[in-house]
Amino acid sequence: MTFAFGDYLLNPERRELTLRSQVVTVGPQVFDLLLHLVTNRDRVVGKDELLQAVWSGRIVSESTITSHINAVRKAVGDSGEDQRLVRTIARKGFRFVGEVEQTADARQPAGAGFVERAMGQTVESPSTTPLPPDRPSITVLPFQNLSGDPEQEYFADGVVEDIIAALSRIRWLFVIARNSSFAFKGGAVDVKEVGQELGVRYVLEGSVRKSGNRVRITGQLIDAKTGTHLWAERFEGMLDDIFELQDQITESVVGAVAPQLERAEIERAKRKPTERLDAYDYYLRGTAKLHSGTREAIEAALPLFYKATELDPEFASAYGMAAWCHLWRKVNGWMIDRPRDIAEGVRLARLAVEFGRDDAVALTRAGHALGHFTGDLDGGIALIDRAVLLNPNLAAGWFLGGFLRALNGETTASFEHFEHAVRLSPLDPEMFRMQVGTALAHLFAGHFDAAVAWAEKAAGNLPTLLVAAAVMAASHALAGRAQDARQAMERLHALDPSMRITKLQDWLPIRRPEDLALFAEGLRLAGLPE
Repeated sequence: MTFAFGDYLLNPERRELTLRSQVVTVGPQVFDLLLHLVTNRDRVVGKDELLQAVWSGRIVSESTITSHINAVRKAVGDSGEDQRLVRTIARKGFRFVGEVEQTADARQPAGAGFVERAMGQTVESPSTTPLPPDRPSITVLPFQNLSGDPEQEYFADGVVEDIIAALSRIRWLFVIARNSSFAFKGGAVDVKEVGQELGVRYVLEGSVRKSGNRVRITGQLIDAKTGTHLWAERFEGMLDDIFELQDQITESVVGAVAPQLERAEIERAKRKPTERLDAYDYYLRGTAKLHSGTREAIEAALPLFYKATELDPEFASAYGMAAWCHLWRKVNGWMIDRPRDIAEGVRLARLAVEFGRDDAVALTRAGHALGHFTGDLDGGIALIDRAVLLNPNLAAGWFLGGFLRALNGETTASFEHFEHAVRLSPLDPEMFRMQVGTALAHLFAGHFDAAVAWAEKAAGNLPTLLVAAAVMAASHALAGRAQDARQAMERLHALDPSMRITKLQDWLPIRRPEDLALFAEGLRLAGLPE
């Protein structure tokens, strides 16, 4: 059975809330809360009943209930001021007061509501064009086969299907299913029309050309509303192992497209008036700040992530990013109240894990933060490994996993992770973090010249990076370059005058005693006080 109110459909069996056939993204507890209120709309539902029905009797704070009620109202287009659908009854509880029809499930199938194509015919559907979902949305159109060889059609289609599958692993991205996007195969396509008919913001299209044993794939990402080209790239390979080639192309395309989509969404959020920002917009604005890595940017990012979680109490990625802001404060010596900040970072990271067990971004940021804050490197690595399993094309999963592995004494594996991250996202805004992690791994491996080179690259991109200054000072000293070591130590002292040898273990959770001793000896030789 489905509950219909206004333009919304609430389907308990599918656990799905839709607005005019478009899925409205809500967390599981927000969905349970809405369903319980709708099901019991004939009466006032008390808070004790909600605790039992939604939280299985677990005690939660008053603010948690309030924030979830606010999230329910936001999901159904209501507000605390209007209370058109969800009304607060003073000292009693809550009641759903909207007009509800309970019917057999009549939800349209995916793709209904736009122009259907079949057997070369265009058939007008009677329903309206779908609205773009509240998440960024994309369709991957069938790639054109330019080789003149009909047998290569299967290869082009296989590449597109793999790209669709890989993009679908990105939880913040709404991806049109293969059957809907392949309805446009074989004909001339107007990207703006595709965007309107499928209700998406972005379109990825491309072509495949084969010559002998070589194949060339071109791809371009387009803003479906404006027709603006956001990204274009060419990939080439040999057909010796066709499945390996498909995997390589998929990895390259998705690794390049995902950051471009995030940048486009960040720019879109920046242009929105403040009064119209939703949780995802605040999250995007915070992410843009976090990427830059400066102290001022982190201080600006943290309240944006808190605002996102206030608007959406189950926004796992926002909790993870907020935890990671506290981690970045710790790594750079910016904490004001260290015990309190660490406790808050741990709290946020655990919420990210609780709400985001299938969210690769949340698990990556939370895992890295918990590894630093608690010293449980194995536990942090396990969370990040799960994130990479969920989304193998998430560059942050690879380089933050590499960072924890370097601290855990797994230098060979850490090099592999950093190299893979760079290959996935060669223009990543967090490249300085990949570089400083690589520098730290080289230091522990005894490659002092390489450690200096990578640390200098990182410092060139972010001069206030404390780990880069420390690695340069220690590596120069261990390589016998006393003057260079002293200069690097001056930079380290300027960034954090309180740094001492005895604080090294509290600063970075270095597991192997020999790695800690090597780092400490290098910093001691460079002139760092005990």
